[in-house]
Amino acid sequence: MGSTGRTYQDVIGLTGPLLPVVSFLGRLPTATIQFGSVLLVARTSGSLTAAGLTGGALAAGQVACGPLVGRLADWHGQRAVVLAFSLANAAAIAALVAGALAGLSVPLLALLGAVAGATVPLIGPLGRARLVALARRSAAPESTVGAALSFESTLDEISFVLGPALVGLAAVLAHPAYALGAAALLVAVCGSGFALHPTARATRRGHPAGSVPRSRMPRSVRSLRAALALQGAMFGACQAGITALTERLGQEEQAGLVYAAMGVMSAVAGLSMAAVPARIPLTVRWRMATAAAFLLSLPLLWTQSMGGLYAVVTVLGVAYAPHLVTVFGLTERAVPPTRLAEAMAFATSAIVGGQALAVAVTGRLAETYGPAAAFAAASTAAALACAIALTARPSSYTGPATEPALHARVPGRQPTTPTHEQDLEQT
Repeated sequence: MGSTGRTYQDVIGLTGPLLPVVSFLGRLPTATIQFGSVLLVARTSGSLTAAGLTGGALAAGQVACGPLVGRLADWHGQRAVVLAFSLANAAAIAALVAGALAGLSVPLLALLGAVAGATVPLIGPLGRARLVALARRSAAPESTVGAALSFESTLDEISFVLGPALVGLAAVLAHPAYALGAAALLVAVCGSGFALHPTARATRRGHPAGSVPRSRMPRSVRSLRAALALQGAMFGACQAGITALTERLGQEEQAGLVYAAMGVMSAVAGLSMAAVPARIPLTVRWRMATAAAFLLSLPLLWTQSMGGLYAVVTVLGVAYAPHLVTVFGLTERAVPPTRLAEAMAFATSAIVGGQALAVAVTGRLAETYGPAAAFAAASTAAALACAIALTARPSSYTGPATEPALHARVPGRQPTTPTHEQDLEQT
């Protein structure tokens, strides 16, 4: 077994083999309900406007409440928070399905969509925070921490490829309601399993609520969130462009497969990040990933055939996961450990928000000016992300002496006075 394989073996050793399975199945509904809600309302109401409003409300609910879920998990521990939100989300999804089948009005469907989004248990971000906490507490080397982030990002990539595919299959074979019903069942069962797994103890606060001052988020984390929002915008713009081009070529059914090809390549690239030498600083990786995303997106502007689209999009996927993995790694080092779940949830909300906004804007651009307009927006988002990576100076957090005992167990993080401006160029 190579060194990369042994590193991932160490990652699995932190949790045992059951948690990754439960975690993956528990986050699959998050990837299902966004696309599923649009197909469901479009099928039951016959209105694309109603479907778009419901899907938009669902995304808005997740963006608005995601950081709150993370903050609650940091304060009260993941067990109670994930359990409560998993059951609430299952009930909200079931209510949305029932409301759509009953023919409720558009405002009520949008409200149900917003509740379904607001109650998402965020198993992906919280799983990432849990795995990093386990690695830090076991004094694992930086390679294991990096592999943990790569592993979690890969699970996200696979879920966001597989989820919409399953919804599309259900819509073709039967009805979107079946896919959303399965999502409700999965989040109730596997979300609860994730919450009750023994590793949830790794994220418990070391002090009673209110016994220590709440650490501030460093300002440098804003640039990381902006980069992730632009990554989400690139996702959304590519999605709109791919949909428009496949429609122009008369092969609309290929859109999901093209997007899946990009996701699969991104997942492979994400897993490969564990093999990157530790001597290459995270900031250098960040700049390389954003530059690659920009350069590899440019051929989309001149793509006119299905074969060319598959080729360009698949190659472009190489840049996606490395960027996500690296920015999550920079975020983990920049924020107080006691606010890690909130930071990861905020990062995910930035991606979702950027993607939802880009889909809405670039969808209209593609309809009016053609697929190249949407692809140009994707390249612009990539260029802006690259500019941020070249100019930002993300910092490494060093907490005060009053910070919970977790700091003392984190290698390389001594409980000193709060400078949190140590540059990561030498990380």
